[in-house]
Amino acid sequence: MIPHIAKDSRANLLGSIWMVAAMAIFAIEDALLKAAAQSLPVGQVLILFGIGGALVFAAVARFTNQPLFISDVISKPMRIRVVFEITGRLFYVLAISMIPLSAATVILQATPIVVVAAAALIFGEKVGWRRWTAIVMGLAGVVIIIQPGTESFSVLSILAIIGMIGFAGRDLASRMAPASLSTVLLGLYGFLSVIVAGALFSIWQGAAFRMPDIETSACLALAVLAGVAAYSSLMKAMRSGEVSAVTPFRYTRMLFGIGLGVLVFGETLSVAMLTGSALIVVSGLFILWRGRAVRAQD
Repeated sequence: MIPHIAKDSRANLLGSIWMVAAMAIFAIEDALLKAAAQSLPVGQVLILFGIGGALVFAAVARFTNQPLFISDVISKPMRIRVVFEITGRLFYVLAISMIPLSAATVILQATPIVVVAAAALIFGEKVGWRRWTAIVMGLAGVVIIIQPGTESFSVLSILAIIGMIGFAGRDLASRMAPASLSTVLLGLYGFLSVIVAGALFSIWQGAAFRMPDIETSACLALAVLAGVAAYSSLMKAMRSGEVSAVTPFRYTRMLFGIGLGVLVFGETLSVAMLTGSALIVVSGLFILWRGRAVRAQD
């Protein structure tokens, strides 16, 4: 085997392993937050989770001699990113606390599809008819899962969709974020946004704060550790291998989320759920493959 090809293959394999690990830990984080939200108001869960994550990233920043604030933190792309981060975090945590974890996780997997569509509409990125067809198919998968107009439809599913759109907007804004902002600073201000999301919802809901019991405190502490570990693993994945080789493994989060939903929370899978999931994954993978092929031709 040619040395540079072997090196690329090893890097892609390592990146793929880090990506699968990140998705597994993100799914665990979701399950822990869902468990914590069973006994605490969602706003309080978000505030405590955000404080924990922000403290960890602040400690990492200081340990690595990075400033906690630079002027680019309040740049326009970052202000936009914060708004979408708040929206995504708030509505997704509301979703996982109120609807099956498996359903919320599957809907979240449509995020890359929405990112590609928005990039074409907002930034004028070239997207041909094949990828537009895949985008429509992926969004159709979301519709099949939530089943509007049927007895199985739950308006609470809209929470997951809004959360997914929020995360898609955050990812788009991250593309425009100044290069001077390290992943540690992005993580720090991402978790600070979670605190804001929790505070805003707590004010709107008017729910009194409760003293968490030992079990709930453990869930929140583990969720913070999981969130930081998953974020770090994701960054390692994106830096270890080629993006086109590593990114498809993001869809393993769906498998872990469904597995935890079934095994831990006793959820059941419907034909609509499985059909919609298949459409989302197939569409997302095709969009990734087609995007790589188009770039190779340019």
